[in-house]
Amino acid sequence: MRRWIPFMKSPPTVAVVRLSGTIGSGTRAPLSDAALAPLLEKAFSRGKPAAVALEINSPGGSPVQSSMIGARIRRLSEEKGIPVIAFVEDVAASGGYWLAAAADEIFADDSSVVGSIGVISAGFGAHIFLSRQGIERRVHTAGSSKSMMDPFQPEKPEDVKRLKGMLEQIHANFIRHVKTRRAGKLDTVPELFTGEIWIGRHAQEVGLIDGIGHLVPMMKERFGDKVRLRRYGMRRPLLQRFGAQVASDAIAAVEERAEFARFGL
Repeated sequence: MRRWIPFMKSPPTVAVVRLSGTIGSGTRAPLSDAALAPLLEKAFSRGKPAAVALEINSPGGSPVQSSMIGARIRRLSEEKGIPVIAFVEDVAASGGYWLAAAADEIFADDSSVVGSIGVISAGFGAHIFLSRQGIERRVHTAGSSKSMMDPFQPEKPEDVKRLKGMLEQIHANFIRHVKTRRAGKLDTVPELFTGEIWIGRHAQEVGLIDGIGHLVPMMKERFGDKVRLRRYGMRRPLLQRFGAQVASDAIAAVEERAEFARFGL
């Protein structure tokens, strides 16, 4: 009732958006631009928050979805005139760091894993297995590049060259995003954009984060002890909550576990 009483000032509110898991456009990836759009809109619009805090715990994923989510955060921040502060938990690597860099300030724990500013493409080759089983792979295309990197055919040098060119373009986009968002803060160490990861205070030394700190005490320090935290998080679809997608959820859990395991988590 206090906020409705004239001349009584309400305590400031900070909207907290949790960004946890891998990033992708499919149903198995927890974080996508389409899924996060309504959540972010509410966080920036409801109750005129003093700031929006991002709780980030992500090993990365799709570069396109990372870019779209990051762009949406920046657009809302600038339209509403609301600062964004990121807090890294276990990891903000690769696409996870892309999201963190969308914030105006980044803080992490002493043991948080940060960085991995690079691009990766992984697959498999099964053509030897097929030939041993007496299986013949038949592919017919209209266009010389339509069967590029087919896992059931021997790897072609021209395909590898083309793929590396694509990865380098995406890597350049990632580097440009980080340099723009962290302008004036980054160190010049040569390993910064090689996919290297950095821990806690070392990440601060090279300019990837602004300091060591946790969400609640820092928000109280900045906005006062009476600051209110209004949390926003992803909800699982109704069918998943009732166990109707058990197999898909199990596969997603294994894939996500593998992504976190790359950083020893």
